[in-house]
Amino acid sequence: MLRKIIRFIISTMGLLLGYAIADLLVENDVLPINSNVWTIASHVVLMVVFALLMYIIAPFIINKIEKMVDRLEVFLLKQPKEKMLVGLAGFIFGIIIAFLLSLPLTIFRLPTILESISTILSILIYIVLGALGYRMAIKNTDEIVKFFNKNIKKNKTSSKGDLEVPVGDKNFYGVSNKLLDTSVLIDGRIEYIAETGFLEGEIIIPNFVLKELQTLADSADDLKRERGRRGLDIVNKLKDSKMISVKISKKDYTDTDEVDIKLLKYANETGYAILTNDFNLNKLAHVQGIKVLNINELSNSVKTIVIPGERMHVTIISEGKERAQGLAYLEDGTMIVVEDGKNLIGQDVEVMVNKVLQTSAGKMIFTKLTNV
Repeated sequence: MLRKIIRFIISTMGLLLGYAIADLLVENDVLPINSNVWTIASHVVLMVVFALLMYIIAPFIINKIEKMVDRLEVFLLKQPKEKMLVGLAGFIFGIIIAFLLSLPLTIFRLPTILESISTILSILIYIVLGALGYRMAIKNTDEIVKFFNKNIKKNKTSSKGDLEVPVGDKNFYGVSNKLLDTSVLIDGRIEYIAETGFLEGEIIIPNFVLKELQTLADSADDLKRERGRRGLDIVNKLKDSKMISVKISKKDYTDTDEVDIKLLKYANETGYAILTNDFNLNKLAHVQGIKVLNINELSNSVKTIVIPGERMHVTIISEGKERAQGLAYLEDGTMIVVEDGKNLIGQDVEVMVNKVLQTSAGKMIFTKLTNV
C-alpha cells in the first residue's frame, strides 16, 4: 500500500513537472503557439508524458529510497543513543546557521536567472552546514557530553547543599565509569566479577583495545591467537550481560600507536577509572593520578585470611620445591606448603599454620602436620 501511495506521489510530481516545462517553453516562444487551445493541448500532452514517465521509473526510485532508508536505519541502530542525540543537535545547529547565511539570498529581489542560482546555492548551504554540524558533533561527542555532565553536576551540588557531587566524569552517585584494558579481557575473570553485581558505572571498551585483540586473534603465534580470541569472546559475553552496562567507544588518538598511552589519555580527559592487570600500566596510572582497579589486587584481597596457630584440613596434591614438602591449595587458589607432607600426597590431613607470606605472585601459607 505504501509503495502505491509513493508511486502516485511521484506520478503527480511528473504532472507538475510537465506543466512547468510546458509553461517555460510557451513563455520563451520555443513552441510557436498562438491559440489558447494549442497552449492547453501542449500543457496536457507534456503533463501526461511526464506523469507516465515518472510512473514507469517510480519502482526504481522507490527501491533506491528503500535501500537508503534501510542503510540509514542500520547505521542509526548501531549508534549509541547519546551520540545520536548529540549528532541531531549538531545537525539542527548547522541548519540554523545555514538559514542565517542564506537570508540575504532570499531578502533581496534578484533577476530571474540569479534567483535560480541563489536557490541552488541556498540548498547547498543547508546540505553542507547540516552535514558539517552533524559530523563535528559526532566527532566531539565525548567532550560535549562531558561538558554538559559537569554543568548538571554543578547545578545538583548547588541545589543539594551538603550533598556534594564528586568532580570528574562520574554519575551523580560518585561512581566512576571504567575503561577496560586488553589484559583484563584476555584474563577473563572480569566476566565472573561482572556477574556478581559489584561493578557499578558504565563499562567502556575503547575501539583501539578491540583492534589490539583482533591483531592478537589474527596472529600466527598459537598462544597469542588463543589469547586474542578469548578476549573477543569475553567482550561479547560482557555485552550480553544483564548485570552491567557496556559501551564500545570509537574515541581514538592518532598521535600514538601505544594502547596503554591511549588509555591513559582517555582516562585523563574523562576522569574514568582504568580496570587492568598490567603492572606497568598500573604504575603509570598512579603516577598521573588516575584511579586504577587491579583485578590481581582484588583477588589477593579477598583470599582467605588465616593466622599462625590456626588449624585446617587440606588435601596434599603434589610435592613442594624443598625436600619433604607437600603442596595443597585452598578453594581460592592460595598455596599451602606442608612440612613433611611429601609422602602424604592424595591424603586429607590436618595442619597448623606456622606463618603467612605475601609475595608478588600471591599469598603462601606455611604449615606443619598436627599429628606428627
